[in-house]
Amino acid sequence: MPAARADVRRVFDGMPPSKKDKKAPTAAAVDRIGALPDEILHHLLSFLPAQEAVRTCVLARRWRHLWKFATGLRIVEFEDARSVQDVRKFVDHLLILRGHVGLNTFELELSGFSEDDVPYLNLWTRLAVLCNVRALTLHLYHIEFLCAKLDGLPLVSQHLRTLDLRGVSLQGSFLDFSRCPALEDLKMRHCQIDVDKMSSLSLKRLSIIFCRSALDHRVSVSAPCLVSFTLDSFAGRTPLLESMPTLEIAYVELGRACSDFCHNYINRGFCGANVAPCVNCLGYSDESRNTVLLGAICNAKHLELISPLGMMIFARDLKSCPIFNKLSTLLLNAYWCVGPEFHALTCILKHTPVLEKLTLQLVSEEQVHKVEMKGSYSSTERPTGISEHLKLVSVKYNVVDDRILQLLKFMCTFNIRFSFE
Repeated sequence: MPAARADVRRVFDGMPPSKKDKKAPTAAAVDRIGALPDEILHHLLSFLPAQEAVRTCVLARRWRHLWKFATGLRIVEFEDARSVQDVRKFVDHLLILRGHVGLNTFELELSGFSEDDVPYLNLWTRLAVLCNVRALTLHLYHIEFLCAKLDGLPLVSQHLRTLDLRGVSLQGSFLDFSRCPALEDLKMRHCQIDVDKMSSLSLKRLSIIFCRSALDHRVSVSAPCLVSFTLDSFAGRTPLLESMPTLEIAYVELGRACSDFCHNYINRGFCGANVAPCVNCLGYSDESRNTVLLGAICNAKHLELISPLGMMIFARDLKSCPIFNKLSTLLLNAYWCVGPEFHALTCILKHTPVLEKLTLQLVSEEQVHKVEMKGSYSSTERPTGISEHLKLVSVKYNVVDDRILQLLKFMCTFNIRFSFE
């Protein structure tokens, strides 16, 4: 494609593409794509990497300026370009030449960056917002956990609906979306989140996956219109969730990088009456309410709660456990099935009055269970204390040990009997 690259440079320099080797089309060489309306071609070009979209200017006179009106820009790795440094000149020219033509999507996906690249990332992001972008994607990959710091200013857009961030550092008021009334989807993966509060009145779907915070207090999350929420393997203090009354689906996994662990955890128990409580189990002065997680997600219909042993957040929240009045399906891992008299499991079952399906996953996330037992009430007689709507209890494990036997014995006290699959 050397000739094509040369023509791209000519277009950027304000010159027409080369006319050499042009041949008149034959009857058999009908340009069916070129016959499509401009609006459709603008949409089709949005799926190409930006440099390939620009190269279409050499196809014919009609194509010379079509790329400027593409409804999406994809700044991704191509040929020898892997970093922000590699694409700076190209992207700057691209944005200048297309002006403020509206965008549906803007995607930046590169594997290398340095501190010198940060101003360019911020500039390109703000220019995309000025073009009324609807879906904004910033994916930066690096071997180490190195994040590019976005400026701390909030986004202001009446059009932004989807924001997908990876490998960026968020600070100041960047996650204040009060001036983004159309925002519905927010995904953050491998991000550094050092903001006091994340807030949105319009957000419906929120994912926080393998992110971290270096703050000595909790990041507050205020998103009252959420329908779906995912918190997976957050490093640092677990975020403090505010009320989510419309929530339907939630997945919460407290990974081992979470700092909310009990320093005195021993023998499958947390700080007790005869042990000096650790600072984590005592709670924190910056938490003004009784629960960190459970109180906010208690309206969910489908819920998965996973934690390694020794984490104290769920144990702490259970002391003020809310009623899960809408919860119909629940998945719990082994964390909920340890301790004297299965305290955590007993507590959650007593607070889920309409539960229909319970899954106890007693294998790690990396493993695939070898055995599954399914249980249900053995007669029409329903026990008190747990949901009378419970139709199925599924236990997934690998080896029958004392823990499994004790669990089955415990479930039998609720008149639930199991069979092997």
